[in-house]
Amino acid sequence: MSILRPGDEKFHYSDGSHKWIPPGPDYDQEVWDEQVRQHKLGHLRNEPPKVRIQRLA
Repeated sequence: MSILRPGDEKFHYSDGSHKWIPPGPDYDQEVWDEQVRQHKLGHLRNEPPKVRIQRLA
């Protein structure tokens, strides 16, 4: 699970999915795509490992 920081709301719908449509008709789609990509990389940097290894003694 990722951590939402202040300001992340503009990149997410209420269900937590990412918005791929720019916030306004005058917003450049390529710029928005790059901002979302960078935002998603921020999630990945903050995610804990998904698999935990448990050793049996």
